[in-house]
Amino acid sequence: MIDPCSPASKSLLSLGQALERIKEAINPVAGSEKVTLKNALGRILSKSIYSPINIPPDRNAAMDGYALSSADIDREHPFTLGLAGTSWAGKPFQNPLQPGQCVRIFTGAVVPEQADSVIMQEQVKADRQAINFPANMPAGQNIRAAGEDIKQGELLCALPKKLTAGDLGLLASAGIHDISVKRQLKIAFFSTGDELIPIGRALEPGKIYDSNRYSLSGLLADPNYDAVDLGVIPDNKQFLENKLIEASKNHDVIITTGGASVGEADYIKEILESCGEINFWKVAIKPGKPLAFGKIGSCCFFGLPGNPLAVIVTFQQMVTPALKQLCGAPASNPLRLMATCTTALKKGPGRLEFQTGVLTQAGNGEFSVASAGKQGSHMLSSISRANCYIVLPAECSGIQAGDTVSVEPFSTLI
Repeated sequence: MIDPCSPASKSLLSLGQALERIKEAINPVAGSEKVTLKNALGRILSKSIYSPINIPPDRNAAMDGYALSSADIDREHPFTLGLAGTSWAGKPFQNPLQPGQCVRIFTGAVVPEQADSVIMQEQVKADRQAINFPANMPAGQNIRAAGEDIKQGELLCALPKKLTAGDLGLLASAGIHDISVKRQLKIAFFSTGDELIPIGRALEPGKIYDSNRYSLSGLLADPNYDAVDLGVIPDNKQFLENKLIEASKNHDVIITTGGASVGEADYIKEILESCGEINFWKVAIKPGKPLAFGKIGSCCFFGLPGNPLAVIVTFQQMVTPALKQLCGAPASNPLRLMATCTTALKKGPGRLEFQTGVLTQAGNGEFSVASAGKQGSHMLSSISRANCYIVLPAECSGIQAGDTVSVEPFSTLI
């Protein structure tokens, strides 16, 4: 792809090419740590986990009723058994079940060894210690076998799984207390620019509030990241270079916003070439063309654009996959759906474009999407209203209402 803003008409990397370069340049960080199960949500396993017990550990009743031996069942006629006692959940019936006897049993309670059937309580009539059963009672029903879900020694969760709430429940059911997970990534981030001031101060002429660090703080709110906000760095080349070198010594990743374009005060590319290495610094996407990726020593560097919407888009499309790879998380592609676009969209050919949209689903299951509003890379109002990106291919020259488009829901991103 050709960059129309470059006097030399240099080719731009496609998003796919940029992602491939990032993938080839980085390796997962080494190291693991122990965490308690309660603190393991979202963490990435560093060791596979096997069950130390059967799940469930004992045969138990699938519903409330009466446990009996099928040897006592008269398949053609009603029959009566004597009530020997009760098996409660957590308090099993302790005595051997004798012929001609049954046990009152509740859901989850241990089934006596001699019993092989549980008859639903709704199907019987109790007359004090005599329990009357109807004819045609099937044998062998309503019992959960020991190890029916997981047998002792079977795999519970395989590395490098990112643990979900369901995983925590499964591990707890096996009595797992603490687990080994990949260590957190150490990430430093900051904004650059003399025009930026912190929130809480009155605006001065020519100044704007720094919103990018707040967006990044939200995007980096992941249990696998130990992210540190280094504030705002002024447009001073030597100061910026010193800050990058210092941060690279004790972080796995540095993320900056601003300073990656071609202005006289945009120093990122020049500094990377001096103290590290630059892999690329322009990508054929919109918003977010001026993105720098490289390394300072072993520390990965991402120089994101200064425009706030471009910061969010480039982080999600390029930084997020890289951080997952560094964490050792399983690779995954973003979820994309096809939807009918209900509004016309302006676009010029040349770059892959991510426009903010509002995705809805009709009662028949069909998806439709509309523009979330103004699409300027300096505007955040539309992404606040949006719940998806409308992904427009590089060759696309606009969308008419009624056209089918590809959308990327935010549920997998934000």
